[in-house]
Amino acid sequence: MILPIYIYGQPVLRKVAEDITPDYPDLKQLITDMWETLAESEGIGLAAPQIGKAIRLSVIDLDVLSEDLPEYKGFRQVFINPHIIEYDESDTNSSEEGCLSLPAIHEKVVRPTRIHVEWDDEQFQYHDEWIEGYLARVM
Repeated sequence: MILPIYIYGQPVLRKVAEDITPDYPDLKQLITDMWETLAESEGIGLAAPQIGKAIRLSVIDLDVLSEDLPEYKGFRQVFINPHIIEYDESDTNSSEEGCLSLPAIHEKVVRPTRIHVEWDDEQFQYHDEWIEGYLARVM
């Protein structure tokens, strides 16, 4: 099911999202709906607050960029309870970005090219990694 995307001004976008557990209600269906919503919106990332849920859940599809960034061929990932632990301030990159919750606005944003992230995958397997490149920008 395609879900409505909340745009700037909605209170849920300002809330601190909460971690979830494997028994979160209808989690599998929510993830499926988020993938469908992301595809319909032609975005590359969608976080649960953008569909009105103040939880730490996001889906990222970088496969759509694989023509220009072949290293992301087939990359589609669910991130549950993601937390950016730290980032490497020694190397940043400025690039134009858009956001599904800020339609029609694109601005140059400076972001670190390397971040340390903890998250769970769809099976609630824990991951602790330094993420680099375009994925770091999206996360």
